[in-house]
Amino acid sequence: MSTDWNALSDEAFRAETRTFFENEFPGHFKFLPRRMRWAECRDWYLKLSKKGWIAPNWPREHGGMGLSPTKLLIYFEETERAGVGRMPDQGITMVGPTLIRFGNDAQRGHFLPRILAGDAIWCQGYSEPNSGSDLASLRTEAVPDGGDYVINGSKIWTSMAHDATHIYVLARTDKAAKKKQEGISFFLVDMKTPGITLRTIRNIAGHEEFCQVFFDNVRTPKENLVGELHKGWTIAKGLLGFERLNIGSPRRPLQAMEKLEALAQARGLMADAAFAERLTQLKLDLADLGSLYGRYVDKARRGEAMGPDVSMLKVWSMDTYQKLSELLLEAAGEYAPMEGEVSFGDTAIDVLSPFYNSRPGTIYGGSNEIQRNILAKYVLNLPS
Repeated sequence: MSTDWNALSDEAFRAETRTFFENEFPGHFKFLPRRMRWAECRDWYLKLSKKGWIAPNWPREHGGMGLSPTKLLIYFEETERAGVGRMPDQGITMVGPTLIRFGNDAQRGHFLPRILAGDAIWCQGYSEPNSGSDLASLRTEAVPDGGDYVINGSKIWTSMAHDATHIYVLARTDKAAKKKQEGISFFLVDMKTPGITLRTIRNIAGHEEFCQVFFDNVRTPKENLVGELHKGWTIAKGLLGFERLNIGSPRRPLQAMEKLEALAQARGLMADAAFAERLTQLKLDLADLGSLYGRYVDKARRGEAMGPDVSMLKVWSMDTYQKLSELLLEAAGEYAPMEGEVSFGDTAIDVLSPFYNSRPGTIYGGSNEIQRNILAKYVLNLPS
């Protein structure tokens, strides 16, 4: 059995995580303004795996840290403090929790250890060129053929697909279903399978973070179907709950807040009462986000389903992130358009990257407009 980190006091756990991240994470990758590529972060991933810290959100019985909500927040706060960038982590944040909840013993036994060991790096096959926020309208198809399913179609905005060894795919398996949410199934696919091709897409900051993935008669064994045939929408909703939990993490806004506070100190902006008021309001928003996030982390840790109300976590997180990035640019004044680190006295701050990184935040993972519609219909019971 792995170490019970929850037995430590919060202060002791924070001290241990702070020491480890500050001393062990490679200095030349600290506060990287983009997602790390697998070739860059593989050694770090394996170091975390060897320590047993690669899956802080997984239960201990499956090789995770099993952290309580408070300690998970501490874990993320200390990674942000040390400038630890985000890795290709779909296996940890999405696939692992999904297989733990919806997969069978064979799938868990095969894939979970490989995710922990860095042998299976995952990407998400959800959005399509004409099926983004309206994901249920997807057109990628999977047809049974002998012991396989044959997949044809394409997926887009697939983060870090060029580094992935595997992809999880939503595909239509019953075109005659009366409702578009029905007749969809959830598959696990090896990226080395013949018929898969990639096209990289540059984001607004010029980084090749996204891809379009094409499936041309791609075969995946029937044992790679997760859950029941035609019932993939239930799994998709569960996974989207995990995704909104991940997107709703305070770690991105926390990093922007740290930059903003450092910039405010360097430029003496706290003497401006109007600026200090706006900064204080954002601090309160960030504190509310941390409290809300902790509540959903606790639900996930107990194995409970994420209800439609988790949408407010995604909305709150990304709205707060964008507001912080906008105030950061205002605070930088004439230096706002400059890429990379800018010197403010003895302090060097990258003020532009948070703005670039926060722009798509209200779109991916289901646009904030769609999330508000979900909250209105399924939480507040307002008429359509």
